[in-house]
Amino acid sequence: MTKEDLRRKVWTRLKLAGVLSFPGSERRVPNFAGYERAADLLSELTLWKRAKSIKISADAPQISLRRRALREGKTLYVPVPRLRGHQCFVEIDPEKLGKQALRAVSVSGALRLGRLVAPHQLQPIDLIICGSVAVTRQGARLGVGGGYSDLEYAILRKEGKIREYTPILTTVHPLQIIEDRVPMRAHDVPVDFLVTPDHVIAAPSLHPRPRGILWDLLAEDRIRAIPALQRGRPEARSAPTPRQL
Repeated sequence: MTKEDLRRKVWTRLKLAGVLSFPGSERRVPNFAGYERAADLLSELTLWKRAKSIKISADAPQISLRRRALREGKTLYVPVPRLRGHQCFVEIDPEKLGKQALRAVSVSGALRLGRLVAPHQLQPIDLIICGSVAVTRQGARLGVGGGYSDLEYAILRKEGKIREYTPILTTVHPLQIIEDRVPMRAHDVPVDFLVTPDHVIAAPSLHPRPRGILWDLLAEDRIRAIPALQRGRPEARSAPTPRQL
């Protein structure tokens, strides 16, 4: 099955089971019933408790984790949709925002109250939490298909804000865990832990992480559309080759 086949399989499965909350699942990370319990379970992990700086996706089912991070005084980083602009992350510092911090858990609130920062301006990231459409117990992950989560990782890895062993977690409904083989390419970022409303599942490290931006796999129009990709871009890639001419 292709990645798109697997996404549609999961979206249909969740819809038929009646475990979706607004705004549903089609073409998005599913807002599954029980995401609050999954957040509670994840926040009991030592990885969470020790983390001071966390990158959390802007997806709907991760809102409880964004809220909890701010309540606990952690610095929160949320990506700007589609990584628009050179300052493509929002830094939300609860010490600076005070009582207004909890209004920054939505995308609109984060953009209104947070501080836009370029990738090289982030603090080192202690923990990554991403939204997923489907995952396997071996750590393979499928997002919506835009590739932005993988690009966020690659950009921050290149800037030294993410290390080789920075933990990556996702919260999902049990029906999002699939047994099918997920075709993982060199740029695809795996997860270390899957957290459902009832269980924490440690994934074995079967899939290598990209060590930075894999320029050869990026289309020229994608590079032009994301300003952050142009920082430190290899000169050889920006110049046309004889064959291209």
